[in-house]
Amino acid sequence: MLRLKASALILAQGFYSGFGADDKERQPAKNWSSAMRNLAIAIAATILLATPGWTQDETAVLNFVVVRGYSGKPVRNASVVMHPVEKNGKQSRGGLQIKTDAEGKASFDGVPYGKLRVQVLATGFQTFGDDYEIGKPVIEITVKMKRPQGQYSIYEDHPEEKKDEPEPQKPPEKDKPQ
Repeated sequence: MLRLKASALILAQGFYSGFGADDKERQPAKNWSSAMRNLAIAIAATILLATPGWTQDETAVLNFVVVRGYSGKPVRNASVVMHPVEKNGKQSRGGLQIKTDAEGKASFDGVPYGKLRVQVLATGFQTFGDDYEIGKPVIEITVKMKRPQGQYSIYEDHPEEKKDEPEPQKPPEKDKPQ
């Protein structure tokens, strides 16, 4: 903000004295068109310098920690992929990928507020994915990676799941003589 005020002051001084004039020669601009041109330049420069200030408040820092779900140990070199999500729930084009360090940590500064889809991929683990609403300046996200599960096949025997098959019928018991 200080830079913005200093720039506006410099531009205002240029407006009154004409750009490039020495301090000794400060006087109002000599003609009307020159004054209007200088005013337009001053306004445009002020708007351009102020624009980054508006977006700085609407970005967040995301801190990720990726650990093994079964032991809590960090997962190194996991890919953390971030994609913006549109209001209709569809993933926007583009995105960003960062990698975790040896402690399973990764951080990214400058994420705009709104919905964000996060995917984490690591060798030997199931892919993790979830949507997050970014609305605070700093967000901590811990991801617990799971081991891959076996694939289910209808062609394999699944003895623990034979609930749908009828049980074999026993022959009726005959009265035994005593």
